[in-house]
Amino acid sequence: MLEKTRRWVAAHPNWALALVTVAALAPFLAKPFNIDDPLFIWVARQIYSHPANPYGFGVNWAQTVLPMWNATENPPLACYYLALGAGLFGWSEIGLHVAFLPPALAVVLGTHRLAGHFCKRPMLAALAMLFTPVFLVSSLTVMCDMLMLAFWIWAAVLWVEGMERDDFGRLAISGLFIAAAALTKYYGACLIPLLCTYGLLCKRRPGRWMSYLLIPLATLYVYQVSTRALYGHNLLFRAMEFTSFVKADSGYSRTNAVLTALTFTGGCVAVAAFFAPLLWRRRVFVVFGGAAVLIAAIMASYHAFEKNPGDSSWTSPTFVKLQTAFWAVAGIGVLALAVADLVNRRRDAGSWLLVLWVLGTFSFAAFFNWTVNGRSILPMTPAVGILIARRLEKNFPAGHKVWSQGVVIGLAASVALSMLVTRADFLLARAVRESAREAGLELRTKGRPLWFEGHWGFQYYMEQSGAMALDLANPSVETGDTLIVPANNVDILRPKPGTATLLKILSVSSPRLLTTCSLATGADFYDASIWETLPFAFGRVPPESVAVYDLVPPASAPGQSPN
Repeated sequence: MLEKTRRWVAAHPNWALALVTVAALAPFLAKPFNIDDPLFIWVARQIYSHPANPYGFGVNWAQTVLPMWNATENPPLACYYLALGAGLFGWSEIGLHVAFLPPALAVVLGTHRLAGHFCKRPMLAALAMLFTPVFLVSSLTVMCDMLMLAFWIWAAVLWVEGMERDDFGRLAISGLFIAAAALTKYYGACLIPLLCTYGLLCKRRPGRWMSYLLIPLATLYVYQVSTRALYGHNLLFRAMEFTSFVKADSGYSRTNAVLTALTFTGGCVAVAAFFAPLLWRRRVFVVFGGAAVLIAAIMASYHAFEKNPGDSSWTSPTFVKLQTAFWAVAGIGVLALAVADLVNRRRDAGSWLLVLWVLGTFSFAAFFNWTVNGRSILPMTPAVGILIARRLEKNFPAGHKVWSQGVVIGLAASVALSMLVTRADFLLARAVRESAREAGLELRTKGRPLWFEGHWGFQYYMEQSGAMALDLANPSVETGDTLIVPANNVDILRPKPGTATLLKILSVSSPRLLTTCSLATGADFYDASIWETLPFAFGRVPPESVAVYDLVPPASAPGQSPN
């Protein structure tokens, strides 16, 4: 039976990969919307009624109402896709997640196809990419990241094949996919210099093939002109300005950014750590050990890694630092894997493509993106999967016993961790939804206006219950109104003493020993800061809690406020 299965997989690798991908994601398709999912859903709803004006409405996403074009930092193509998916499957959580299964499948199959040009075991490369925490978690959002990567990987596939065969039809389609990637997420435009460099290394001179890169450049120009006509701003340039503003406002530190980017790289692409015994010789681990000591010294001396301001009774700061150091060293291993491939392959065009792909993604996450997060690491995962397969081919001959056993163990460990992290993210989103629904019951209980602070999925479900986001720039609350303030959220400004009475705190159990977002554990997969340096963290996780306040006249309020 086992041998028959192996023969079927060998004969039908794409079907096998598709089945494995669906099996990995299916248990989590009912995941509640969370983090920035609501932004994309609201724009998709706008597209239904005004398809030529996707950002023509206002939203309270930063403590006050702003135009949507000012609240979002992404182009709209993913929202058009989301609107199409909603038309086919509905607006429910399951419906929209099913709509985003095809992009995830496209990435897996595209990785397999691209790996076939650079290694002899493309199935291994695709599985190594699939079972990374960042791929599975990102596949279960309705944001733009997975769709962008789908366009990215197939643009790379068609570009490589077009260069190999001098097939200008493939190059033209690749140019269209690059344009689509850039209109899904601005980072997709990085394909232009990446594939241009690959072409120059292949052909050794400029040629007609370069003209197809004008397709995405012309598309971005038209997008800039169109958004300026609609909204009075060039939205691509505005996104760049936003990044500079956030870095200046948040006390950006290059040291912190590099270490956090290393940690996210190691954790989000943890498969490279599990395969490390097969990838590196023993003496290399001495270097990794020295890197761990250096990282520990940096964290001990650098103020940003002191005890975080969260409730350390939940997770020891020392345990957080140990996890940070471990995944940071794993991140160094990922970067070293790309550089080693370049050296070992005598700097051929494929090696240059892979190393620039990985190092470029890392550099963007560390230095150019507005924050380090899992989504900014996601684009490197196909390249890392291919690099792992290439390195194993170099280290072990086909059929080698250590190779066979080691691959099974490495993949099993990767599957286990990735599924655990994905489950933790699922449970977190569910806890956020339940906390919002419990808080929403206050509206029916008291019959008074219900206001709330915070955003993300919490805002989405609070508004479903009839509550209103508090506009701190133009508050219109009255005495007797109720205010809901979540603990694990953003843009929180607790009531000043004398303006509100704390009635109660509602708590909902969240994942207990592993989480993707909690200040107390130092983890935030979606938006790392100087206090959160991990994409996910083990440790005791506090419940999702919300404080319920009764707004009262300043003269009579006792002025309670939770810490």
